[in-house]
Order: sequence, then structure tokens, then C-alpha cells
Amino acid sequence: MIARRLGPAVFQLCLVLALLLPAPAQAWGAYGHRVTAQIALANVSPETRARIAALLRAAPELATPDCKLASLEDAAVWPDCLRGEGWRWGYTFAWHYRTAPICEAYNPRSNCAGGNCVIAQIERSHRLLADESLPAHIRLEALAFLVHFAGDIHQPLHSGDKDDRGGNDRVTDYGIVPDRNLHSIWDSALAERAISSAHPQLVRRYSAEEHAALAGGDAADWGRESWQAARDFVYPNAFDTDPCAGELPGETALTQEDIVEALPVAQRRIQQAGLRIADLLESAFAPGPLQR
Repeated sequence: MIARRLGPAVFQLCLVLALLLPAPAQAWGAYGHRVTAQIALANVSPETRARIAALLRAAPELATPDCKLASLEDAAVWPDCLRGEGWRWGYTFAWHYRTAPICEAYNPRSNCAGGNCVIAQIERSHRLLADESLPAHIRLEALAFLVHFAGDIHQPLHSGDKDDRGGNDRVTDYGIVPDRNLHSIWDSALAERAISSAHPQLVRRYSAEEHAALAGGDAADWGRESWQAARDFVYPNAFDTDPCAGELPGETALTQEDIVEALPVAQRRIQQAGLRIADLLESAFAPGPLQR
């Protein structure tokens, strides 16, 4: 309907202009994070869904009226919304990533002083969520951080780096859209296309066989997977060369062929994030009576 009113050429121009708007630096973007939460919710037990709903009633106690927290989807984006209140929540901003040089040996505990990285905070948030002796609002905050950070760690450029802040410093064209950066493309445009083009759709109840093939491991394992994906796929796909063979240029472009080749990688990481979030929630909520 909109395309017919505007005309095809004008409609396409509007789409391009929309893509040119600056995107926030957050793994998967809001859409991708919400989809990982949807996958998780579709793959947890009714009991776990009830426990999530019970905790969400404590949202007013967190006093973040500008950052909605009424559903698991909201929880998945809540930690990024907090960036608007850096004076209050700035200490959490380093928790979203733990980048490691892709051309050096991987060490899951480096670059994480004082637990200020995504691996440590997934572990911490899971422990807090599982502790039923804590007040509901503390556990709800942990729930939101857990769901969000488990999504973050599956974005390859939140783990792998080539002296460019996880691709943020690499000016990258996305098809016909110029002057993005590699990190934001994997966060938003590429993730959104991967989700919308998936067949079957990513949000569904997965079989036991699918779950076994996609889930498993712990936060350190997931970080290693993302680091390896950055090293073996993301940078070679973007620059058509071995990223460890020498310096990379500051600018590059993803062709339509590059984008299509990347879609299965992004789809798998989003599926894995959703199912692993489901496992984290099931294990955290397993013991004890339902809170009222």
C-alpha cells in the first residue's frame, strides 16, 4: 500500500535512507534481542513461564520508567535501554562484550578485570536469578541482564576483534547502502534479514534433536564460538582475505553474495542464543516454590 502511494523509486529511496540512520551499538539490535527472547519463551516449560511472569511484577521497584520491563522480550532489550542513563548504569556498559584478538590464542578469562565482561556477567546473573533468598527486584534485574547478555555473546563481533573495536571502526557498505560499519551491520541489518528470511521461522518450539544440536556449553564456550566465527567467517567474508595475513583496510563492502553467504551464520547464532537462554532459565528456576 505504501509503495503504491509513493511509487517504487521513492519507496526504495525511503528504505535506503532508513538504513542510513545511525544504529545503536548493541548486539543483534532490539529486533534480534527480542527474537532470542521469543525463541527462549517458546522452549521453556509452563512452570518457568509462570516464574518469569511472577518476577516481572517487581519491575516498578527497579525504577526505570523510561525502560519498559513487562515481558521477557522487554527484558532482552532493557540493558541497552539503560544506556540513556549512563550516570546511573554506566558501570554495566562493559558487561556487554569481551572482545579478544582474532589472530592470537583465545583465552576466555583475559580482558575481564573484576568480572567486567559478558562471560562473567552471564555467570553472575544466572547465580543471582537462581537465588530465591534474594528480593524479587534483584532477581528481575539479573533476569534481564542474563537474557540480554546471553544474546550479546552470540554476536561474533562481541567476542572477536581485529584492533577495530569489534568492527566498529571498519567503514562498511551494506549492499547499496554506504558508510555503515561492520559491527552495526551484524547487529542490525544482517540479523534482521537473517530472521525474516529464515525457513522454517526461527521462533518456534524446537525438537529435542534440534535442541541437542544447537544448545549446550557454557558462557566461555559461547564466547569461543563467536570469536572463532569472527576469525573464520565474519572478517574473511567482509574483506575477502585471511584477516591474520596482514593489516586490513579501514573500508570495505558486503556484496549481495557476501550477505547471502552470511545469513546462515547469523541464523544459527540467533537460534543458539534463544535455546541457550531457555536452558539458563530452566536451570535457574528449577528449584523451590513459585514466588507469590
